[in-house]
Amino acid sequence: MKAHRNGDEAVTEQPSLSFAGLLRQLRGEAKLTQEELAKAAGLSPRAVSDLERGINRTARKDTAMLLAGALGLAGPVGVVFVEAARGRTSALDVLAALGRSGQRPGAVRPRLWNIPARNLTFTGRDDLLAAVRERLLGGHAAVVQALHGMGGVGKTQLAAEYAHRFAGSYDLAWWINAEQGGLIGDQIADLGQALGCVPAGGGSQAVRAAVLAELRHRGRWLLIFDNAEAPVDVASWLPGDGGHVLITSRERGWDEIATPVEVDVLTRAESIEMLRRRVRRLAEADADRLAAELGHLPLAIAQAAGFMADTGIPASQYLDLLQTRSGQLLDQGEPGSYPQSLAAATVVITARLFDQDPAAAELASLCAFLAPEPIPEDLFTTAAGLLPGELAIRAADPLAWRQTLAHMARQSLARIDHRGLQMHRLTQAILRDRLTPACASATRKRTEAILAASDPGDPPDPATWARWAQLLPHVLAGDLAGTDNPALRQLVRRVCWYLIERGDARTPRDLMSNLRQQWRDRLGQDHEDTLMAAHYLAWALLEMGRYAEARDLNQDTLAGRRRVLGEDHPDTLNSAHNLALGLRMLGEVRAARDLNQDTWERQRRTQGQDHPSTLRAASNLAVDLRELGEVQAARELDHDTWERRRSVLGQDHPDTLYSAHNLAADLRELGEVQAARELDQDTWERRRSVLGQDHPDTLHSAHNLAADLRELGDLRAVNHARRPPD
Repeated sequence: MKAHRNGDEAVTEQPSLSFAGLLRQLRGEAKLTQEELAKAAGLSPRAVSDLERGINRTARKDTAMLLAGALGLAGPVGVVFVEAARGRTSALDVLAALGRSGQRPGAVRPRLWNIPARNLTFTGRDDLLAAVRERLLGGHAAVVQALHGMGGVGKTQLAAEYAHRFAGSYDLAWWINAEQGGLIGDQIADLGQALGCVPAGGGSQAVRAAVLAELRHRGRWLLIFDNAEAPVDVASWLPGDGGHVLITSRERGWDEIATPVEVDVLTRAESIEMLRRRVRRLAEADADRLAAELGHLPLAIAQAAGFMADTGIPASQYLDLLQTRSGQLLDQGEPGSYPQSLAAATVVITARLFDQDPAAAELASLCAFLAPEPIPEDLFTTAAGLLPGELAIRAADPLAWRQTLAHMARQSLARIDHRGLQMHRLTQAILRDRLTPACASATRKRTEAILAASDPGDPPDPATWARWAQLLPHVLAGDLAGTDNPALRQLVRRVCWYLIERGDARTPRDLMSNLRQQWRDRLGQDHEDTLMAAHYLAWALLEMGRYAEARDLNQDTLAGRRRVLGEDHPDTLNSAHNLALGLRMLGEVRAARDLNQDTWERQRRTQGQDHPSTLRAASNLAVDLRELGEVQAARELDHDTWERRRSVLGQDHPDTLYSAHNLAADLRELGEVQAARELDQDTWERRRSVLGQDHPDTLHSAHNLAADLRELGDLRAVNHARRPPD
């Protein structure tokens, strides 16, 4: 070193120290090899080597925090170390902080330690562990954190992994099984014995006061209260300042004594890694399918991996069993790192809920027969009369209903937020399996009745689409092939109508193709619901451009409906309408015109000239007239239909906009291009707003507007019409 003068003070130049050099120095002082440091931090040896060699000059925040914990750098020293690792401060500042604190690097386990053995197959969660660590180091209220979530999500594993990763940061780490609040005191007494602070012959209050006082005096300690039931069980055992506390619990409601941290399922990548690490030669595609079916739940992933590794069962066979015998399967392959299988743990939780609140347990059973997507709360509250006994009374009372939801959520059987109730798919499977056949049948029928009563309204009306989207997964999750509820089968029909209006024809095609075959076998070829499935399958095929298939199926369906329902039944006329569409698409325009003319006249006679079905028939007849060269007649009919639809349905209804689109086409063919352009412009803008810019109808309007503009010579505007808005 050398000194030079700067004013009146002598300034000493410090030799530079890179983070790589700092890491090598601290690792040497801790007497650790690179491999040992990597293992203690939960990192790969390559990651440590690259940092020490300067290949990576800085580290990610979570990596830096893991290294700090492995080196035992706590408090302000750990904070400065993380900043240095990220290149935000000098490595020399870390040495200065170490000097002031009196700390010495080391990854030695605390002398007072009863943490369960480390799970060597622990996977992922690095970001969550780093976030927990950062909050604990932040002090104040965050020194007590409650890790909560559903059973099997890995809360206990996460707390144990935290203790092992950051062992060097603590002088004491103590694990307390808090599932039975009355036994916490005995475990605190054991801690007092280890600390040597328990007075001879002292009662429980004296023991508690002595241990908590000792902890407040010591600092650098970690307490973990595992599987706690309620805040009241833990609150009186919290020492306050000086150390850190982690609480794990299935229940929510820890805000008053802790910072809540929700533990969710694994990421897709973490699930796949966990499976492939345990099951040799498991293909990534198979691991991906397994992980998805298991809902990325850590306990279920661990059980599946253990069962497959032990038995050699192929992934395809495991997936088949998961579909048909999930309850039994999820009681197998119990991993040593978990105290119970997923099935056993879920049954215990459900039994406890049934004892505490039978109505909440009944609600959980109903949720088990719906989809694992969010369930709108008002699905139940608007159908309170269909619910059983006490649950029906509560659904009609907003306060009692909220309490019921809270009881179910407290056991983490379902997550409840602004979107509604959401239950994990495996929890649903286990709850269904534990019901007797009679109870399962009754619960399923009740759920079907609730769904059937929830019809959101007119499927072509965009105002109903958000509700249809919420309802869709729950309808599709039902036993649609086997249901005896005609109202549910009608709801399926309207779901398909909604999907086609939204521009999705493939989902109705697949759904109705299966249901048509199953209902034909079960209900008969000429049953009205079998014919309904055929009708919607034909419509989906038509929308997909498979015109010949659609025509043939529509002809069969129309013949069946005429035979079963009669010539003038609304369903018969709907089949005639769709057959005419297919005929036109195949170039048989005169046959389409004749059929549409007959359908329109029957609709006017039976349902009135302003009925939506009558107006739909009129609109299609007008298209036939235009294609046959009767453009003036088409214009008059389209204009009349447009005016009626605006009056009956409103200006922005998709059917109204379809009439506007057709009227503009008439105007263009009659040479009134400027009027066509104005109407196409308005229709395009309304369709973008109502349907979205990528809906097929919106794109058709953009195409027609571009044609108008081109004919008017406005090429710049043509390009604008083609380009989507910013």
